[in-house]
Amino acid sequence: MVDFTQHFTQLNVVIDGHIAILTLNNPPVNALTRVLNDELTMALDAISETDDIRVVVLTAAGKIFCAGADLKGRAENIKVAGDLMAHSRRTRECFHAIRECAKPVIVAINGAALGSGLAMVASADILVASETASLGLPEVDVGLLGGCRHAMRLFGHSRLRRMALTGYRVGAEELYRLGIVEACTSAEELMPTAMAIATAIASKSPISTRMGKHTLNVIEDMSLRDGYRYEQDMTAAIGKTDDAKEAQLAFKEKRKPVFKGS
Repeated sequence: MVDFTQHFTQLNVVIDGHIAILTLNNPPVNALTRVLNDELTMALDAISETDDIRVVVLTAAGKIFCAGADLKGRAENIKVAGDLMAHSRRTRECFHAIRECAKPVIVAINGAALGSGLAMVASADILVASETASLGLPEVDVGLLGGCRHAMRLFGHSRLRRMALTGYRVGAEELYRLGIVEACTSAEELMPTAMAIATAIASKSPISTRMGKHTLNVIEDMSLRDGYRYEQDMTAAIGKTDDAKEAQLAFKEKRKPVFKGS
């Protein structure tokens, strides 16, 4: 279990009630270094097993969310046979740690999220953006690929290929128009907007939101028939919990429910 009071070098962790706020802090552009990668994975895995935390807000310090992979560090860490595979696996698992976190993850995009940064954003559950935010896949300009499969969760066929083949960036207003982000706010209103959504989630039954996110992940690649069948099975499981019974009783008694996460 990670001690959330310990000092991370490139990631700030603050616990506010039932909400964990994770802030990428690797100036000047929050490049995804090996250290940041490992710290983010470690924090999210620990959050998954911390019952008192019900939701995560992921954002970044400075004016850029994440400019992508740390190309200099990548070159330094890939020297002998096996290094590239280990690096690729570590990077994949960082994105999976966001998607597979047992608690819903809200990403507050404060600036450009490029390459690996876009993959982080696409791995989250709910997206909000400031007016200065943008998403892009600039790897074509440095002879690489990366993040395209994650970007498919957000963008349609033509737009994604335009981004991958030209480096085109999609700005915050267009992201909102396309329905990719829930809000396009001023810089000052970004975190309050994300925190308002987080607070709403934290007020719900933690077992319901946890099982709900798990179900959404599982059925994403299923057929309609199989996906809905699985959802029905999970609904039956949730309905047997004490929190579900409390929610129904509170509704009947016209009061706010008191959830215990069981």
